[in-house]
Formats: sequence, structure tokens, C-alpha cells
Amino acid sequence: MTGRDLFTNIMHYGAFDRMPVFHWTGWPETIRRWEGEGLPKGGDQHAFFDTTPITRKVSVEVGLFPAFEWKVFEETDEYRVIRQGDGVIAKHWKDKSCIPHFIDFTLKGAQGWDEYKKRLQPDPKRIPADLDERIEKAKRSDAPVSVRTGSMIGWIRDWMGVESLAYLCYDDRGLLAEMVMTIADLVCWGLDQVLPKLTPDLGWGWEDICFRTGPLVSPDIFREVAVPGYRKIADKLLQHGCDLYLVDCDGMVDALVPGWLEGGVNVMFPIEIGAWDADPQSFRKRFGTELRVFGGINKLALEKGPEAIDAEIARRVPFMKEGGFVPLPDHLITPGTSIEDYRYYLDRMRGLRF
Repeated sequence: MTGRDLFTNIMHYGAFDRMPVFHWTGWPETIRRWEGEGLPKGGDQHAFFDTTPITRKVSVEVGLFPAFEWKVFEETDEYRVIRQGDGVIAKHWKDKSCIPHFIDFTLKGAQGWDEYKKRLQPDPKRIPADLDERIEKAKRSDAPVSVRTGSMIGWIRDWMGVESLAYLCYDDRGLLAEMVMTIADLVCWGLDQVLPKLTPDLGWGWEDICFRTGPLVSPDIFREVAVPGYRKIADKLLQHGCDLYLVDCDGMVDALVPGWLEGGVNVMFPIEIGAWDADPQSFRKRFGTELRVFGGINKLALEKGPEAIDAEIARRVPFMKEGGFVPLPDHLITPGTSIEDYRYYLDRMRGLRF
């Protein structure tokens, strides 16, 4: 059984006797540490760790096209102030991994929307010249195959900032709904370029619209303006035989899960444990078997050595046995994790049998 078959069997509550051994990656600081501990510089991490990539993505471009021109406004030894490809002006630090400091936004509600909207239209140039070759390689993949499904709110939050998004939710909800559906329409066009030639294992979307105490957008407004976009994409996937739709969202996601399920999203990733101590197993009790979980292993346990790693895995084993749950550290591996302890974690996952 390939890693791809194993993943789909687990997510459909079929037969399985083990868990896939997936590797995401670490922060740049983590990789530098590991290179000092034996990881070949610039080498294939999956070959080194004997792991499977979490997904092989086959997609056309469904983001801003063309992107805004990158421009450097200021540069020091410590940082650059640039205009990013999404039109945001931000300060980026050179030697540390952290969220940039956002300075200004091109999209300010209705102001600037026409410029973004024209960059969110179908265009044959969005289709990679080697798309058919990528599709054939994906069909032979050992990793789950996904197709990109964009972002209904997270991209908009990035483009205009949290504060402006909050005002837009109340000042011009119709415009926010138009933004969401413009993205959803483009995603569906993108899916039309791929799905007739390939049935992926799952659609893969991104949001990151929650923080440590809940979502950045009201659940009621989310259901009103965002769920129709998800539903349109989910229906497109289902028309072509793809019944798993994943959304990647950090933070405390609980309040948005009902809306996601209503919109056809049925896989949550990565269920960040966080300071709020999220419990992936509670999602099964609350939402039933329709909601699958990919993630749910506390990445910080990996910093603490074999005993903590064993305890973290052991408390998730009953959930693994139920199906519908594929374990993975709940974000990039942190710099406090030695390569020895990370390999111990992978070996323990590799040795599980059910």
C-alpha cells in the first residue's frame, strides 16, 4: 500500500494497519541547527529522514495575477521595507523568522478593489506549460495529491489588514461577499483546468484567520459571506469525485468549524495545540466522523526528548485507531528540537501498528 493509499484509506475509515510517516519541514533556524547535527546542506530532507511529503500539489495559479511588482523602499543590515507581491508594504527582518511588520495596504475596502479584482480573473497564462506532465507525475505519487483551493478570507485579511477587514465586515458586507465569490469563481476555473484530467485526493485551502482565543471574523458573518464560496468549491470537487476538502488554519478554530462543515470543508489542518491546549479528539466528539483531522501532534513536545514524545504519541493512539485522523506536528518544527529527538519521533511513528 502506497503512502497515498494509506492516507485516503484512513481518511475514509477504511482498512489500515499503521500511520503515514509525513515530514513537513522546520523553520530556517531549525534547518540550520540540523545541518550542524548531520543534515546534508541543501539535501533531500525526505530521503534523509525516510519520510513522505505531506502532499503533492497540482494546480494552476489562482492568486493575484500578475502579482504586484516587488519594490525595496528601505534596506539596512537588519531589515528591508518592501512592497510585496500582494501589494502590501511591510518591514521584513533578514535574520529571524517572524511575521513582518505591516506598514500600509493597497487594498482599503472599496478603494483599490478594482485593481485586485482585475488580478483575480481567469487567464490562460495562469496554466503551467507543463501541467500535463505534472498531472502524470502526480498519478504516480506516493504522497497524497492535492489541488489548490485558495482562501476565502485569509487572503483578503492579508491584502487589507486585520483592522480594515473588521470594519469591512460591518460597513460593507456586500463588498466582502463579492471579494469572496470573485476568489471562489477563479478557484473553480482553476479546478476546471485540472479535475477533468486528474482526481486529486483532496482540495487544499488556506486561511489562518484565528488566534489564541478565537477567530478574527464573527462566525455569523463568516457563515454569511465565506461559506457560499467554500460550498461552490466543494461542489466542484465533488462533481469530479474528490470528497476531501482541507483548510489550513492556525489558532483556535473551534467556532468556525460548523461553518466550514456547512461549506463542505471536512478536513482540518493542523489543529494547532497552542497555549489554549486544543484537543483534536474533542473535535470527533463534537463534530462526528464527517470532520477529519490532519495534524494534532504538539510540536513543542518534540523539544522535550523521548519521554515527552512517547507521551504525546500515546495520548493520540486511541484517536488514530478510529480512523479519520492522520497525525503530524501542528506546525513547522521549532529550533528547540534536536535532529536526534526529531528522528526519534519519526521512528516511533514508523513503528506504530494497529
